[in-house]
Formats: sequence, structure tokens, C-alpha cells
Amino acid sequence: MPSVLGLLEAREKKIREEVAQLREEAERVQAALAAAEDAVERLAGARAAVAEVLAEAPAGDAGSVRGAVAGSVVPHRADGVGVEALAAEYQQILTVLAAPRAAEACGRSRSLWRWAGTRRPPGWRECAAG
Repeated sequence: MPSVLGLLEAREKKIREEVAQLREEAERVQAALAAAEDAVERLAGARAAVAEVLAEAPAGDAGSVRGAVAGSVVPHRADGVGVEALAAEYQQILTVLAAPRAAEACGRSRSLWRWAGTRRPPGWRECAAG
């Protein structure tokens, strides 16, 4: 029959191992919590900055959209805002799409690949005649 002290020592060892595992898990949770709190602070700051900029911009100011850069968000459609409000790259895409040859789907696809300066992926088939 095992001794009472031996049983208590085995139980204590098991509980100490559980405590060590829980401490490791608590450290991981604390790190994840800190990262999430940082993300919330960054997003709140970004939201506040955007709200401040939007509050300062006059309504319907198309001039502020003119400074758009590549990768910028397309401005909301509004009366009096034309293609010139788009970033230069977007204007170029529209030019390619509006070209006379662009009415044909195959020509439009080729024009876009050529404009982008890239090659078509292997196996790309744009139309039966292509």
C-alpha cells in the first residue's frame, strides 16, 4: 500500500505542473490582449484622424480628390465630378476601355495587358479568335 506522503507528493507534483502550464497560457493570453489593445488604439486614432480630416473638408470639394495617388479609393460618384477626379492610373484604364478597338472583348483584354506592361498568364485564352 502506498504511503500517504507519497500520494501527497505525487498530487503536489501534478498540481505544480498544471500551475506552470496555466502560467504559460496566461502569458500568451496577456500578450494577445496587449496586441489587441494596441490594435484598438491604432484604429481609434485612425478613425479620429479621418473624422477630423472629413470635418475640415468642405462638402462637394472635388479639388481634394484631384490629389489622388495610385491605389487610392475611387471617389464617390457625384454630380459635376468627372473622370479627371480619378487618379491618373484609373484615367488611363478608362482611356483603354473607351478606345474604339476596346469595344471588342479580345482587343480590350489585349490592350489592358499591354497597358499594364505584363504578359498574359500561361494558358490564358481570351477568345476563340485570340
